[in-house]
Amino acid sequence: MSKTIIISNRLPVQLQISDGGMSAIPSVGGLATGMKSVHDGKNSLWIGWSGLTEEDTPESLVPAIDKALAEQGCAQVSLTKEEVDGFYFGFSNRTIWPLFHYFLEYTEFELSFWETYRQVNQKFADAILAQSGPDDIIWVHDYQLMLVPQMVKEKNPGATIGFFLHIPFPSYEIFRTMPWREEVLQGLLGSDLIGFHTYDYERHFLSSVRRLLSLDVHFNDIYLDNRIIKVDSFPMGIDYKRFHEAAVANDQLKGKERSDLQKKLDDHKASAPGTKLILSIDRLDYSKGIAKRINAFEYFLRKYPEYKEKMRLIILAVPSRSNVPQYMLLKKEIDELVGRINGELSTVNWTPIWYFYRSMPFENLIDLYTSCDIAWLTPLRDGMNLVAKEYIATRTDKTGVLILSEMAGSAYEMNEALLINPNNFEQQADTLKRAFEMPKEEQMARNMFLQKRLERYNVEVWAQEFMSVLKNQKSEEQEQVVTQKFDSAIQSTVLEQYQCAQKRLLFLDYDGTLTGFHKDPQKASPDEELYQLLDSLHQQPGTTLFLISGRDKDTFSRWFQHKGYNMIVEHGVWISRGGEDFQMMEQVKNEWMENIKPVLESFVDRTPGSFIEEKNYSLAWHYRNTDPDFGEKRVTELNTVLRSLIGNDEISVLNGNKVVEVKSSNVNKGRASLRILGEKTFDFVFAIGDDWTDEFMFESLPESTVSVKVGLQKTQAKYFVQGTKKVRELLKHFTQAHV
Repeated sequence: MSKTIIISNRLPVQLQISDGGMSAIPSVGGLATGMKSVHDGKNSLWIGWSGLTEEDTPESLVPAIDKALAEQGCAQVSLTKEEVDGFYFGFSNRTIWPLFHYFLEYTEFELSFWETYRQVNQKFADAILAQSGPDDIIWVHDYQLMLVPQMVKEKNPGATIGFFLHIPFPSYEIFRTMPWREEVLQGLLGSDLIGFHTYDYERHFLSSVRRLLSLDVHFNDIYLDNRIIKVDSFPMGIDYKRFHEAAVANDQLKGKERSDLQKKLDDHKASAPGTKLILSIDRLDYSKGIAKRINAFEYFLRKYPEYKEKMRLIILAVPSRSNVPQYMLLKKEIDELVGRINGELSTVNWTPIWYFYRSMPFENLIDLYTSCDIAWLTPLRDGMNLVAKEYIATRTDKTGVLILSEMAGSAYEMNEALLINPNNFEQQADTLKRAFEMPKEEQMARNMFLQKRLERYNVEVWAQEFMSVLKNQKSEEQEQVVTQKFDSAIQSTVLEQYQCAQKRLLFLDYDGTLTGFHKDPQKASPDEELYQLLDSLHQQPGTTLFLISGRDKDTFSRWFQHKGYNMIVEHGVWISRGGEDFQMMEQVKNEWMENIKPVLESFVDRTPGSFIEEKNYSLAWHYRNTDPDFGEKRVTELNTVLRSLIGNDEISVLNGNKVVEVKSSNVNKGRASLRILGEKTFDFVFAIGDDWTDEFMFESLPESTVSVKVGLQKTQAKYFVQGTKKVRELLKHFTQAHV
């Protein structure tokens, strides 16, 4: 029976030693809560690091730890102190975290960090492979494990793998600065589904995939070899019921039942009626914008001095990575800011800022959420920011104002909040004034919509929706493919037909089929392995081999004529048999080229990276080296211009793989291949290609033809294979067939 395997950097448990025994206590909140419905303990397993390094774990305790974790449906990945330093404190938090949050000045590109990160990701992948089968569903979480999906997919290609990034994904211009950018993208592309909090992060990721890996992206689908990888946004929710019910229970507490913090908050409100409390809760991190928020509060009090003694800012900064230099400097800056502002602006009865540097138990968080009139959350960059959602969930009477940075992922779902730019002090000051003066009716109207949305799309719905899309991805992938995969069963049947045939005809496309694409087409010359493969097929008794390509005759003469292969080039204009000089297959004109060439040249001038390939009877405008988005924009424009100029049936425009080719309409691979087929009787015909130009061949050849498309695209071919490597493997089987 298949199972679900969840993988995260840390396990959702806390280990405790008591009475000489070991126990694992489940964590509450965050990801652990969201995954409850997925991690049911029956057919699921959660893999992660326990939090204890190998050096801190006596060997005698390891069996007890493993047993305690197993009782909670967990299994640990063992890490050394050196691995934790390089993988977690190093690459994860000193490279990825600052880079993905746009803090390039804090980003460190250390090779040793990267090597440890890759090594630890392999440890996690090995742990998954040891516990998983081909039918299991694997869900990998967050930026610490971005290489794991591909590492698992390589060894277990049948596994269904999902990945969710809980932090922002940066724009291409930021992401490209990472030295290991391609490796990170390739690691993520081992997934079948990649999830982000917002469409912006999804868009940034797809842009990086197109620009750095030159992969085909259609809407939110990435085409890679024989797979379609779906990319989508799933805004993470909260455990709405838990927060709302805790707030209701808190409201019902009386007198001594109330916490010490709640009593002090009550006393403050009673002693200063009409004043408002502003709440700021964050983990102490430079991405949260705490220092700027404090400066903005000072700016507000100086711009609107009438609000002194009417507002108090409560800052709760939860300690985080306190041994990292940037965080130590940040704490020092905040301490000094709070001290200076309180020293300058305090009165006998009023202190502008109450500042807490500590963690607080859940009950005290509820005290703060329910007592504060305004929540002011201004991260400079934040993947989601669940505090904003928690605050709204606790407002049982629907009052309260949420001021939220538009740079937080949650801002996209919470338009009813007052959204601000955290770098705009003027806007923040005016928004604080607006929040103070907002009528209760408006507060309640805004929060009613927010609460309904948060209650409906809670953290469990988030997890279930991701899992549902992941499970459906494989079946949807097959629905999008209109042809059949050339698997081992089909290969056996085709090889049997090949062996039994007396006269075989092979049509082999070149670029994208026998060899991969190159930025400079002239550098895509055949390698020695390809020569040996083609020699074997060409010399095989009863086999007629034709290379059929859009390439020009001069290039193919240079590469292949000395080998004596049969060749059809320029889509069917020229033919060479057995190494003889090229002869024309079709009577075509090229007078039109002098009128079209200046048009293509103008597009080259305006599209950096593009160039013209001039053939005898066609012109090709290549844009593989251009910016993908800009290239596609230019293609649309070029097609419009060309079709308006041509205006007749003698010239046609073909849109191939990163190329637009203008040629005579009566020339294509379909006409050429049919002419060869009509010259003799063949009892086995095989045709393979990757481009739209090959579709003429697939469509024209008889139904009995074994036609194969390279890559996952809509096609007239019967079968598809996943890349040039698979093409060569298939042709190698042909050479080894007993004939």
